[in-house]
Amino acid sequence: MSDDVVLARAAELRARGAKAPRLARDPVNQPQVHAWLDAIGEENPTFRDTDEARALRGGPVAPPAMAQVWTMYGLTAERPADDPLHTMMGVLDEAGFTSVLGTNCDQTYDRPLRPGERVSVTTALESVVGPKRTGVGEGWFVTTRSVWRVGEEQVATMIFRVLKFRPRAAGGEQDVSDPSRTVRPMVNRDTAFFWEGTRRGELRIQRCNACGELRHPPGPMCPSCGAADRGHVVASGRGRVHSFVVHHAPAVPGKRLPLVVGVVETEEGVRMVGELRGVASQGPDGPAIDQAVVVDLERIDDELTLPVWRVGPPPPETPVVTRELPGEDDGTVRLPPWELPVTTRLVVASALATRDYQDVHHDPELARRRGSKDIFLNILTTTGLVQRYVGSWAGWDAEVRACELRLGAPAHPGDTVAFSGRVVEVRDGGEQQHVVEVVGTVGTGTHVTARVTVVLGTGRGARS
Repeated sequence: MSDDVVLARAAELRARGAKAPRLARDPVNQPQVHAWLDAIGEENPTFRDTDEARALRGGPVAPPAMAQVWTMYGLTAERPADDPLHTMMGVLDEAGFTSVLGTNCDQTYDRPLRPGERVSVTTALESVVGPKRTGVGEGWFVTTRSVWRVGEEQVATMIFRVLKFRPRAAGGEQDVSDPSRTVRPMVNRDTAFFWEGTRRGELRIQRCNACGELRHPPGPMCPSCGAADRGHVVASGRGRVHSFVVHHAPAVPGKRLPLVVGVVETEEGVRMVGELRGVASQGPDGPAIDQAVVVDLERIDDELTLPVWRVGPPPPETPVVTRELPGEDDGTVRLPPWELPVTTRLVVASALATRDYQDVHHDPELARRRGSKDIFLNILTTTGLVQRYVGSWAGWDAEVRACELRLGAPAHPGDTVAFSGRVVEVRDGGEQQHVVEVVGTVGTGTHVTARVTVVLGTGRGARS
């Protein structure tokens, strides 16, 4: 099936608009809520049938992140012919894009749902974009908009995006120079400014705001004076080769061997490790100590831009720009860090609790056939974990009003998701809303970034 046919079928589905309302098979119910709470380790009593739930909320409410769960299809349920997402998935299956990965889930909650309420959902196809080359293979991004109602009352909406991709052939010939397969760096609160800079076209060096010391790689405290007040400068992008190695084996994902890797001393006086381009691996055109290099910023995808060093004429002089970053005592409200080990039990139990029966969440062999190294957390579970993390800071009586979430590197059994968060905005209107930015990282990169809008409660629900 050609790309034009895929796009024509997508246009036809979009033109149909929202499908007819589909009533959930079961009402919002406490057993399903308990399964969710058990799976993700949520302890908030307002989600359980307890005296505290009655005192704080007038009775138990369902976790907002479960909005989609109530209208998920069962394991063997027939999909109606007018379901736009299911129909589009079938079109892409026919075109050879047989694997699926949730990437974005933006939910907005009008009010909490209570056990006994029965919701209905309408879904419309918003867009189909592709084919795009991604880290897991070539694929199409499919976006839908769903609206949930109790009777005629709207209670939640969701923009949901999935990647429908063609997995690479297992054991077959692969394009080792495919940059989308590049090993991704660890991004955390100390290094996030550096990677944000490369995305913006800047090579940034961390600077101590107290004593002016420059340092790389970035860290939480100045090794010279011990201050935690951090800023950065924008480097000129020029440097000289301090040392280098030529890597011949083993294979490096996304790179063609031999690979020249250099330690470059920048004009600002710090040293950075990076690939050397524009130079042979050996001989008279090979790398040399003290060779002048300039930085190139290689865009891998929307999230990652890598600095590489190129032998060649230097760019024009550019002024050094200095900026301050928030320090530890600048008044920024930060959430306590949280590390969550990912286990097989967590992946499987949470997939079942969210009624997501995709085989990539419970069958390792099938997951590998579909281009993954193992089973992995589904997007609904990550949404629940993000809201559990924010709720642990906000208190039991806080109310989540929206959650904009984007997935990156998958979280497999054996990984640990390291969560960090900070308040980035406080809105004063009829009620005060706090917008919390959450980042969760695994060993291969950023697993999730999210912005959670939450209304803090009266304080009666503070966690012990």
